[in-house]
Amino acid sequence: MEYRKLGTTGLDISLIGLGTMTWGWQNTQEEGFEQMDYALEQGVNFFDTAEMYAIPPSPERFGTTETIIGNWFASRGQRDKVILASKITGPGLPWLRDGQHRITQSSIIAAVEDSLSRLKTDYIDLYQLHWPNRGSYHFGKTWDFAPDFDAKKEEENFIEVLSTLQDLITQGKIRHIGLSNETAWGLNKWLQLSKDHNLPRMASIQNEYSLLCRYFDLDLSEISLHENCGLLAWSPLARGILTGKYLNGAQPKGSRLTLETRPEHRVGEQVEMATQKYVDLAQKFNLDPCQMALAFVNSRPFVASNLIGATTMEQLRSNIDSINVTLSDEVVQGIEQIRRQHPMPF
Repeated sequence: MEYRKLGTTGLDISLIGLGTMTWGWQNTQEEGFEQMDYALEQGVNFFDTAEMYAIPPSPERFGTTETIIGNWFASRGQRDKVILASKITGPGLPWLRDGQHRITQSSIIAAVEDSLSRLKTDYIDLYQLHWPNRGSYHFGKTWDFAPDFDAKKEEENFIEVLSTLQDLITQGKIRHIGLSNETAWGLNKWLQLSKDHNLPRMASIQNEYSLLCRYFDLDLSEISLHENCGLLAWSPLARGILTGKYLNGAQPKGSRLTLETRPEHRVGEQVEMATQKYVDLAQKFNLDPCQMALAFVNSRPFVASNLIGATTMEQLRSNIDSINVTLSDEVVQGIEQIRRQHPMPF
């Protein structure tokens, strides 16, 4: 396994990180245990979860994944071997916390206490803001993203949040903090305010990144590299689309897209065309399409960890083994040619 620094924290996290959002819906607790056992054996020390998992979110499943991880800690006694990340949910779930679901001092304190209880641990290594209060261009909102907010009020909220997180760090309940689904303005503002007010610094930013989703390559990659705030790449296989299993309208039984209750913005003609070309490129060079896609993410200098998600042990083994795949110059050139043809497929 390869390890990279988590921002300025001094922590070495595995380049392959274990995503967990299927546990408690697509995967049972027993299957989650098996995945954690195997990942840890392979040198994966970074586990990422969130209070709103299992996905798709619902009041019934809220917190289920954290509970499974907590039960694994209690069963295995391996807490000290895992760098654990979780997240507080942003606005949008009306049933969460009696409708008080903006990220504020009170919601953070409540969310952290609940997560610690479910996770059966005294501390969370990396506590992240799942998405901004003001929204972002993730989750299918790219094409109509039009930021409209009061910047002064946002800054006031940022300082409130950072001050609250500082208190939780002082209490030992969390150790480091990070962002998720943020923009260039947001990342810069968080870093600036932490410096100006001597408050905790964001160690990472967890945004979507894959062969099909490369928004991060522009302004955010520059900030990430030169401000030492690494990307935790989520959905590196674009919800399994880059496996090729959905090509030509296929809907494999039990697959993610057949179970999702929310509209899927990644389905469309451009996605189909780009995916077929990436699959063809992999086959031309005798590569597994999944491993080629993951190896590409692994190779990016701004990536701190590539968050894989698997529903079977076969998938998990293959995904972790992508750490051993190095893409040739010819493959990289092929990837860039396809990107020019389909720069923003969704």
